[in-house]
Amino acid sequence: MAGGAQQDNEEEITGINVTPLVDIVLVLLIIFMVTANFIVRETVEVDLPRAANGGETVQGLVNVVMDKEGKLFFDGTELSEADLSAKVAEQVAKDKDTRAIISADQSIAYGRVMRLIDVVKGQGIAKFALNIEKDVAPSAAPAAP
Repeated sequence: MAGGAQQDNEEEITGINVTPLVDIVLVLLIIFMVTANFIVRETVEVDLPRAANGGETVQGLVNVVMDKEGKLFFDGTELSEADLSAKVAEQVAKDKDTRAIISADQSIAYGRVMRLIDVVKGQGIAKFALNIEKDVAPSAAPAAP
């Protein structure tokens, strides 16, 4: 009878089988891990400046680094400023949307960092980021008397 009461002989569903869901999640996890981009780049040791609202370390297509002695590195290879300019121009010729990550030791003068930015931007890279180290929140300092 339509709209009538349930019959007593029907079984109630008491649980949901989640085994297929777990299987699918594990398969997707394995696929994502296998297809992840595991790029290991040689790095130059620099003491990055800190900022309270800094972001995470960014991996970009082009890494430009100035160490505390003022040496320039392009993707881990030491170069002169003229060679750096040529390498950046070469990357821009390959891909117009090339981005740069600029890292400089915090002891480097502001003017030298600006010169490095000018070299990168002068070759056509419009999008770049300055690499910083995220500053941890300072612990509560005792009040001065």
